[in-house]
Amino acid sequence: MKEPQIILASASPRRRQLLDQIGVSCQVMPVDIDETVNAGESAEDFVTRLALEKATTGFARSETKRPVLGSDTIVLLNKQILGKPENRAHGIQMLRALSGHSHQVLTAVAIVSEDKTQCLLSSSRVLFRTLSEDEIQSYWETGEPLDKAGAYAIQGLAAQFIERLDGSDSGGMGLPLVATAELLKAFGSGVGRVE
Repeated sequence: MKEPQIILASASPRRRQLLDQIGVSCQVMPVDIDETVNAGESAEDFVTRLALEKATTGFARSETKRPVLGSDTIVLLNKQILGKPENRAHGIQMLRALSGHSHQVLTAVAIVSEDKTQCLLSSSRVLFRTLSEDEIQSYWETGEPLDKAGAYAIQGLAAQFIERLDGSDSGGMGLPLVATAELLKAFGSGVGRVE
């Protein structure tokens, strides 16, 4: 087994798979932080702060002192942040709002090490086709929307709802790979290097 190059401060299996895809081995160490939006905080500042807090918290807890990657993704519709659905009614309300409209997916990635902290922000625009009420209800019943920002997973069953995507498709999944690989290179030690 390859020695982990970084620590991933996330429980997201998709983020781990995306890192595997670019040849980065990681140790998974989920962290729990307060994800409340601060008064007057922009969506960009909010998602960036969460990614930084995850990476910083992970680094403080780590005993190895490997670089720690934290990431967060939000959906932004008409300047309103759509987080994870609180319940069925909330999730269905979000899916109805997204139906037939374009929205933004913002993903921030932060890496913290002993002597360096870097962060980047990726933005993608996603257009949903118009969804029928049956499609919305059926999609909710799959369970996929439960813990996803905006109540959908771009890499899952909801791919059939996406009419157009401008930007990073992996960013929409929670980790923009091109930008993340560039960020990882700055931390050396073979991180982000193709072998």
